[in-house]
Amino acid sequence: MLNRAIVLLALLLAVAGLATCQQQRIGRAIAQRDDAKAELAASNSTNAALLRKLALAEGTTRTVTEYVDRVQVVHERGATIVKEVPVYVTANADAACTVPAGFVQLHDAAASGNPLPGVAGDPDAPAPGITLSDVAETTAANYAIHHATVAQVTGLQQLATQLQEALRQCDAP
Repeated sequence: MLNRAIVLLALLLAVAGLATCQQQRIGRAIAQRDDAKAELAASNSTNAALLRKLALAEGTTRTVTEYVDRVQVVHERGATIVKEVPVYVTANADAACTVPAGFVQLHDAAASGNPLPGVAGDPDAPAPGITLSDVAETTAANYAIHHATVAQVTGLQQLATQLQEALRQCDAP
């Protein structure tokens, strides 16, 4: 009977030891599962941030393409207008209208952004080699450059606004 009690006690201790071992394995498995869930959540968060950044990059590319196309159209329109100058300012108009040297000095200073150099000679004297059609071509080309610059600045402002909003969304949880 004592032997049975000892065997039963040994068996009971063995079962308890195995149960404790099994409980430790279950505890480790739960901890690993929790760690895996945390890693998955972090990966999902990173993935979402990367998707937002990808959308931002795609939107940026689209915006830049749109404004580059817009600038190209403006350049083409300007070139077309410059080509039409001989139709609107004929050789007869060139012969009938002399361009004063003072106008050429004033125009060149305004175009370059430099101060006027001072009156050199008679400002009413005809400018040698400058015709009315030259003035028309230069003015049309300058306006074309102006409009292209406006289109570029407008596109860049839109891009900056989109980037700011997209970055704000990327930083949002």
